[in-house]
Amino acid sequence: MTLNTIALELVPPNADEGRERALEDARKVVQYSAEFGLAGRLRHVMIPGIIAEDDDRPIAMKPKLDVLDFWSIVKPELAGLHGLCTQVTAFSDEPTLRKRLTDLLGAGMEGVVFVGVPRTMNDGEGSGVAPTDALSIYRDLVPNRGVILIPTRDGEQGRFEFKCDQGATYGMTQLLYSDAIVGFLREFAENTDHRPEILLSFGFVPKMESRVGLINWLIQDPGNAAVADEQEFVRQLAGSEPPRKRRLMVDLYKRVIDGVAGLGFPLSIHLEATYGVSAPAFQTFGEMLAYWSPAGQG
Repeated sequence: MTLNTIALELVPPNADEGRERALEDARKVVQYSAEFGLAGRLRHVMIPGIIAEDDDRPIAMKPKLDVLDFWSIVKPELAGLHGLCTQVTAFSDEPTLRKRLTDLLGAGMEGVVFVGVPRTMNDGEGSGVAPTDALSIYRDLVPNRGVILIPTRDGEQGRFEFKCDQGATYGMTQLLYSDAIVGFLREFAENTDHRPEILLSFGFVPKMESRVGLINWLIQDPGNAAVADEQEFVRQLAGSEPPRKRRLMVDLYKRVIDGVAGLGFPLSIHLEATYGVSAPAFQTFGEMLAYWSPAGQG
């Protein structure tokens, strides 16, 4: 079973902004989808379960609405859209995590990406269930079991193969600001029989990134030349006027789609407006999807 979807990421607002902010975001999605040709094309909302990370995060982390609370508020506004989410597993014991996953599925979540510890900790730390263990433990409970895929990360080929061995049915990429995923998937296809669905993630870069640097922080990997090139592209996007910015993003989208379309992986698209839902982001997404959309897969 594949998702075969276009998913829009919506981050739960800070808890102190609550219901009104959640409704505002949902109504913007409806408005901009209608304006820029995405109405009826988005099939899922992807809601990340966020935990506190490094102290140097450019935008301070405040308590967020829970994924389930946020979903219950926005779902009635987003007619026809289904849910996807990420779930941190590393701090929940098995019975607690099973109940949480049961609640997520009961609320209409059709896919769950299992996420581990923040990058300030080492893999395997945390008192709960490791994401790779969750893939096999909950194989019969969660039909669509996702993992994060970072094509520029050292050792990711082996890491991703192990996750597929454990039962991952799809990989959601980190935000893509290069076509590194093309070479990654080509090599993966040559060396394994696994063909999980790939959610290709693309994020809009507004001008305020030049001042804040949140996307630069999100994709950082100190000492990794491939990521340094992606960070430079993000800076270029942030400093470009809207027409050039759209052209650069659409060109990247085309290179990625053209490079991976024939490799045998089911493909979906994951779209993210990191700084919030906006008209320029949806205009860019609309132009990207005009080139290729999962709905058109034969």
